[in-house]
Order: sequence, then C-alpha cells, then structure tokens
Amino acid sequence: MQIELLNDQGQAASKYDAPETVFGREYNEDLVHQIVVAFQANARQGTRAQKDREQVKHSTKKPFKQKGTGRARAGMTSSPLWRGGGRIFPNMPDENFTQKINKKMYRAGMASIFSQLAREGRLAVVDSLKVESPKTKPLAARLKAMNLESVMVIADEVDENLYLASRNLVNVLVVEPRYADPVSLVHYRKVIVTKAAMDKLKEMFA
Repeated sequence: MQIELLNDQGQAASKYDAPETVFGREYNEDLVHQIVVAFQANARQGTRAQKDREQVKHSTKKPFKQKGTGRARAGMTSSPLWRGGGRIFPNMPDENFTQKINKKMYRAGMASIFSQLAREGRLAVVDSLKVESPKTKPLAARLKAMNLESVMVIADEVDENLYLASRNLVNVLVVEPRYADPVSLVHYRKVIVTKAAMDKLKEMFA
C-alpha cells in the first residue's frame, strides 16, 4: 500500500511503502462498529444510580382507605406506580458495561480502520514530529502550515515538550501507537504517523 509521505509544509514529497497486512485490508464495517461500540462501553464508569421502593423516603402509611373511594387500592406512596416512587429495576452504581473483544478481532478491526483511512487519503506519514520547547503556538503554526486542522498524530515517542505543546489544542491529539484507539481514528479528519511509529503499528496489528 502506497501512503503519502509529507514534508514540513504538508505537501506530498513522495510515497511510503506500508505493509499490506495492516494498511491494505478490506473494510469490515460490522467489525469496526463492534470494536468502536465496545471501546465506548468500556469507557463508561457506571456511576449512575436510582432508588428502589425501599430506598425512597416515603411514609409507610396507607394513603387512603381500601374501599369506597373508587380509586385503585394502594398500600404506600413508595410504589413504583406512583409519581416519586421507587424504580422497579433501578440502575445501580456498580453496573458493569464492559464488553469483551478478542485480541484477534481487535487487531483485525484496527487494521481495517487504518486500511480505510489510507484508501480515503486521510492517512499520511511524516519523518518525525519534534518540538524544541513546550510551547503551543509554534506547534499550532506548524500544523496550520501543513493544513492540518483536525489531526491525530501517532508518534513513536511522545516526549514532554510535544505533550505539553499539544495538550491545549482542541482538534489535535498526539499519542503513542499503543494508545491509538478506534474512536479517535474515526473521529479525526487526518491521521499522521511517524516512520518509527509505522514499524510499531506493523508489529501490533500485522
């Protein structure tokens, strides 16, 4: 698979030979959907909580007499049928939303995403991405000169300067290959990978 190799001005200087095992696979929409949903589900904390009829603060007094009112009989106002009553099946704070994805499926799904990004021209390679100081302005100017407004950068190593310079940029995400996730790959318009990171991606997803 031939991928564009960008220079410092964001122009395609030449082509980079990417491995077909990672960047030349067919797009499997069902598998990509499954790993994206699983990634989002595994990120949920599950801290929401609701109260059942035992936990709501209501009097246990019978609200009205059993017969003669024409209304349905009721024992207490904490009934789930009443407004303000407890839930029948409440959401508990220890609810588990995790979904299991096999390693082989995850690798195949990530390779499918990378392959589709390469076919759509949303994936490019650079020699390296280094900054001399932890300043946001120079990095923002460099990315703007390369015409990269919404970009995910996968670098072989994210040093302190690069991390500090990029963390305040809203539409920029800089990560190492092991932290590349399917949601971010789909979200950002452009994905930039350094040459050294390409070798690591080949080891991880080939």
